[in-house]
Amino acid sequence: MAKKGKKRIITLECTEAREQGKPPSRYTTTKNPTNIPHRLEKKMYNPFLRRHSLHREIK
Repeated sequence: MAKKGKKRIITLECTEAREQGKPPSRYTTTKNPTNIPHRLEKKMYNPFLRRHSLHREIK
């Protein structure tokens, strides 16, 4: 039988938007901190920049 992990809800925020003076886009997702102890980074779509950009986990 599979063990249940401790999933946490995290927020991903765009890293490139603030440098250009535009509002950052944010997404929410879940992660298991046992399997992924470091901060999560994903390329996701930013509607303000109209392209995919790097989104990093914020606290």
